[in-house]
Amino acid sequence: MNTQRQDNSKTDLVYAPLGGVGEIGMNLSVYGLGNDHKRSWLAVDLGVSFAQEEHLPGVDLILPDIGYLVSERKNLAGIVITHAHEDHFGALLDLWPKLKVPVYATPFTAALLESKRAGEAGVPEIPVTIVRPGSRFNVGAFDVEMVAMAHSIPEATALIIRTPAGTVLHTGDWKIDKTPMLGSGTDEAKLRALGEEGCLAVVGDSTNAVRDGISPSEADVEKTIAGLIRNAKGRVAVTTFASNVERLRSVALAAQECGRDVVVVGRAMDRVVAISRELGLLDGVKPFRSVDAYGYLPPDKVVALCTGSQGESRAALARIAEDQHPDVTLSRGDTVIFSARTIPGNEKEVGRIVNGLIDQGIEVITDRTHMVHVSGHPRRGEVEQLLSWVKPKILIPVHGEALHLSEHAKLGRAMGIPEVVQCRNGDLVRLVEGKAAIIDEVPAGRTYKDGYLLVQADARTVADRKRLAFGGAVSVALAVTERGELAADPEFDMIGIPERDAGGELIQDAVLEAIESTCETLPRKRRGDPDALAEAVRRAVRAAVSQRWGKKPMCHVHVLVV
Repeated sequence: MNTQRQDNSKTDLVYAPLGGVGEIGMNLSVYGLGNDHKRSWLAVDLGVSFAQEEHLPGVDLILPDIGYLVSERKNLAGIVITHAHEDHFGALLDLWPKLKVPVYATPFTAALLESKRAGEAGVPEIPVTIVRPGSRFNVGAFDVEMVAMAHSIPEATALIIRTPAGTVLHTGDWKIDKTPMLGSGTDEAKLRALGEEGCLAVVGDSTNAVRDGISPSEADVEKTIAGLIRNAKGRVAVTTFASNVERLRSVALAAQECGRDVVVVGRAMDRVVAISRELGLLDGVKPFRSVDAYGYLPPDKVVALCTGSQGESRAALARIAEDQHPDVTLSRGDTVIFSARTIPGNEKEVGRIVNGLIDQGIEVITDRTHMVHVSGHPRRGEVEQLLSWVKPKILIPVHGEALHLSEHAKLGRAMGIPEVVQCRNGDLVRLVEGKAAIIDEVPAGRTYKDGYLLVQADARTVADRKRLAFGGAVSVALAVTERGELAADPEFDMIGIPERDAGGELIQDAVLEAIESTCETLPRKRRGDPDALAEAVRRAVRAAVSQRWGKKPMCHVHVLVV
């Protein structure tokens, strides 16, 4: 790694991703202004990733490790949130209390954050400074301007970050949509003006850098969904991300066109709809019906707008598919439209619901066959347009896995951008024209949300659960005299271990034999040492189970001297 030292007589601008680079999700970026001895910091976004059960049993969410920001808290000017997707603002409730610095967000983002906070017990109130897209404000030494960008959530913004050492465009999540269903889309004029003003660096979204062309418009989705609803004979259910208000609007307008009422099903959807109504984002859309009305509406006069597009077991669609929902049912001849992309890692859960619906005679429509979803991220043609408007001297690809970052970097080089820096979480990048480089590392890692608790990724908790899932466990309790002789029969319990071996013999008999044999044959001196006895029994039990099963369980031995 290049570890060039900086000239401490100058004020340099640096960038460090603490999450979201080399991966999808958990976005956290920091910008520093100063020198090696002292820097003022600005944080952008504070997001989560969703744990895959097989990989992290029992873990609910993955959050960035903010230990470095905690150590620099007195120099952290604030946190600016680009938009209200969970991978960009979902860690605020858990991590903000460790920082307690000003937070800046748009009205929709602030309202959604407050709604989440109100729904969780014991969560402190977070004071948020509300700033509207297009506004310009100061965060410490940083001059920040929010630029409206098209994306799959209201009020998505890029940030123009102006400093004495140069100006950076942090794109956030974005695309170009010439016919958006909400707002005016990406602010091309402001981005072109930045190019004329002079842009030192672009820190940009790489999610769809592997795809050629231009993303389809949300207007195309509305036309497709309207056609599908128009041709449907029975009930129609549409599932999408609750936060995609533009999609909710598209579905509602399509339903209105076809003479159907919309029923909202799912608490997350109810929450977003209420906020959107309050902020005027659903102006012109008929009021939605409550879920209680579903059973009274004729099948050809209803569209159910449901949560559960990612296969969540407790979401509305999963309960409907299992015929467990108290108010909403589907039957043969009805239609379900999955108007969302399946997030990698959720394929099994989504597939289970899709297959269950099809087995019931319900028609399932996805984006594999119809234009019922468009991405909120830019394809290569859109990235080219933005870079041609802004004309940066430096490009840093972020928000993507290795392939996405690499393709974004290749595109930047092909367009003639003078410097392209590929970095990963924890890399400290100097943003200086002609000398852009990775100059150091800062601590970066992961924290797990485990129930109500936050645990470090390197803690034994998750590793032990993996071992339990693979090999089960044996718990042994021994009562021994001071001379190390058994004072009572051993007590033990086996969890997650087969009852019998391949020959039909009880494995518990082998475990008991291993315990008793060890206690009898161990030298008297070691038997008199409770720790030595416990370790000997632990090894013997694991070996006995392995010999008959082929797997070594966890084993805990408690020795009580009586």
